[in-house]
Amino acid sequence: MRNRGEEAYSHFLEGYNCTQSILMAYRDFFPEESFSTILSLSSSFGGGMGRLREVCGTVSGAFIVLGSIYGYNTPRDNERKTVLYGAIQEFASLFEKENGSIVCRNLLGLEGKSSPKPEARTAEYYKKRPCPKICFSSASILESFLKEKGILDENGELKK
Repeated sequence: MRNRGEEAYSHFLEGYNCTQSILMAYRDFFPEESFSTILSLSSSFGGGMGRLREVCGTVSGAFIVLGSIYGYNTPRDNERKTVLYGAIQEFASLFEKENGSIVCRNLLGLEGKSSPKPEARTAEYYKKRPCPKICFSSASILESFLKEKGILDENGELKK
């Protein structure tokens, strides 16, 4: 049985940022040939959007996954926009209920934005940061959400 929370947790420990860790756990939602581009595009969302400490990168990653399912590509598709935005709001509410906020600085107990220079991923870094656990939480919440919506089967696999 697949555990996407554990996958996201592990990917963060490998050095992927929070957004990329979620996307790695949901890699099967995206075409393999474009996944490297998706990782590059999503790299800017780490650290609450480029270490601005705004929306948590794991939440942004979940939103990207939800966009891959419910997204629209024509500007006047208000029906699909409504479905997508409903899914976004529902996920955000679930995440906030479990974690207290969807804002990176609140989750980390920080004030304002951080230096653009990322911190070295050392044992000390992982001791003081809840990020791997937040990756686990976000990916798990998304997994439950997608099972409830019938997108994933009971084993956590994408229904084809």
